[in-house]
Amino acid sequence: MEETSFPKGGMIGLVTVVTSALRVLLHRIQLRTVLASNLLLPLPFIINSTTVVSERNNFIDYIRIFCHSGHGGAGARHFMRNKLTAKGGPDGGDGGRGAHIILKGNANLWTLLHLRYYKNVIAEDGESGGKNNCTGREGHDIVIEVPLGTIARDEETGEIEAEILEDGQEIVWLRGGRGGLGNANFATPTNQVPEHAQPGEPGVEGWKNLELKVLADVGLVGFPNAGKSTLLSVITAAKPKIANYAFTTLVPQLGMVAYRNDQSFCIADLPGIIEGASEGKGLGHRFLRHIERNSCLLFLIPADSNDHKKEFAILRSELAQYNPEMLQKDFIIAISKSDMLDDELKQAITAELPPNVPHLFISSVTEMGLTALKDQLWQILNKPASAE
Repeated sequence: MEETSFPKGGMIGLVTVVTSALRVLLHRIQLRTVLASNLLLPLPFIINSTTVVSERNNFIDYIRIFCHSGHGGAGARHFMRNKLTAKGGPDGGDGGRGAHIILKGNANLWTLLHLRYYKNVIAEDGESGGKNNCTGREGHDIVIEVPLGTIARDEETGEIEAEILEDGQEIVWLRGGRGGLGNANFATPTNQVPEHAQPGEPGVEGWKNLELKVLADVGLVGFPNAGKSTLLSVITAAKPKIANYAFTTLVPQLGMVAYRNDQSFCIADLPGIIEGASEGKGLGHRFLRHIERNSCLLFLIPADSNDHKKEFAILRSELAQYNPEMLQKDFIIAISKSDMLDDELKQAITAELPPNVPHLFISSVTEMGLTALKDQLWQILNKPASAE
């Protein structure tokens, strides 16, 4: 059988083509891997709501991400050498600082949805020092914008590492490693030729949790279909979903209540709580964290409830099982749908309610008692500290 032979130049050309094709394929694979895992972010980089495509009606209040601040650059070990100086002294520069990961408050954000697409946040390392005492470039910091009320925790220890409460507030969450010193820093009269330089300090890495607790003055608490969303839509400009079935509200809704003299306060509508929520029934206690910051809790109990006293006791018990400190807050009971009650029924309901908790009869449809409700809430929110 005759052997097929290739010209020498043709074989070299074939190898070159195959090598180039393999390099292009490898580059595409690496690029897809990086984009899929978000290991590298454009620097300088700010993660905010405009970075991603928004999704409608997605309320994300808990995110788990892996963070890695930048390593510090190594110090340089170098000695001055030029045509005029044959044996100059040490001139190794310091390494640059690794990039920080910074949390920044943004009042225009209300969810952690934009962080869903960045499971890995890797900051840039600092550059090494150079000759002539040149300091290495610092890594570009990564700024993560979060809504107000966000808490950053370490997943392993559960320790709170940062808390954002004000618009524009910045906290260095994970500090980048410090750059190492060059050998020029170690020159002494007795050691004029230092042969060593410091390496850069490593950055901080680990799995972190970002948890959002909505900032509101008043929290609405009640069973499903108690009229919480209807009340929110009447006394604020919010447009929550309203329907005649349980668990219409699946995520917290916020609204600003307009009060006298151009004053206002914030009210939060939470998904309904049912008996056994602490055991996972219904939506459980997932959203109760959002009323931990509220100064006042407004319990909404419908007028057609079979047992008003029992319903309030169940709600109070579920709050106590979630966090006993919630029982130290100010409580107000509002009997909703009261337009169907006469004076005799109102007296009967009043006899069922606990005497130490103020109560009002309201109707969101006829707006009965809403002005008195606003006055009561405003007085509680603005009472002197000595009266608490």
